[in-house]
Amino acid sequence: MRRLQSWLPPGKNCGLCGEKTCENLTLAVSLGQKTPADCPFYSEEQTGPVQGDIDKTAYSGLDVLGHPYDFVLGPLPGEISARKIVLPFRSDLVEKMEIKKGDIVLGRPMGAGCPIPHVLRVIKVENLTGLLYTWVVGPKYSRGVAVKDLTAYHMIGFEGIAKHILKEPTFGCRVTFLPGFCMMALNHTGLINMLLEKSCGLHVRIEDIRILAGKD
Repeated sequence: MRRLQSWLPPGKNCGLCGEKTCENLTLAVSLGQKTPADCPFYSEEQTGPVQGDIDKTAYSGLDVLGHPYDFVLGPLPGEISARKIVLPFRSDLVEKMEIKKGDIVLGRPMGAGCPIPHVLRVIKVENLTGLLYTWVVGPKYSRGVAVKDLTAYHMIGFEGIAKHILKEPTFGCRVTFLPGFCMMALNHTGLINMLLEKSCGLHVRIEDIRILAGKD
């Protein structure tokens, strides 16, 4: 799996990498659009893993409230987080705001009951339905770039690789899972509507998402 690098550009904003600022270069590197070597100040001796490696992160099998989950949902190979599929409360906003691949959008998943606004990077747009396929990237990616504020959206589903499996997911069944690096570390639940066995692990898509604040 492609590993992100801990090296950061020096903040000189020289433009020699083809980006206007060092921050833009950092974002481009995290999305696989550029490499650290595009910066003339890059040194291989300074590299290392920057974003947590989900395979090496210690997961106890319990969420922050002490409730067990079936598995942790990690990213697809080469991606930076599990894919999150969202639908704005007004699907026409996708067209009105001209949301496209690569955009940064902001909003809170009100349908699932989450209290935290999420910063998302759009990786695919379905213009017919208004569905946005995204990565959760975090607040630092919204600094210095244009952000399209959706305010709120429905959390339709997640897609990724099941890791740290305590109970193997089954097609058509409801599961309890923890999205990798979830800020709240709270269990989510949803229905498995795609399950593919691949060399990298179990590729799952989960829909009808709810956040569990207590035991079933």
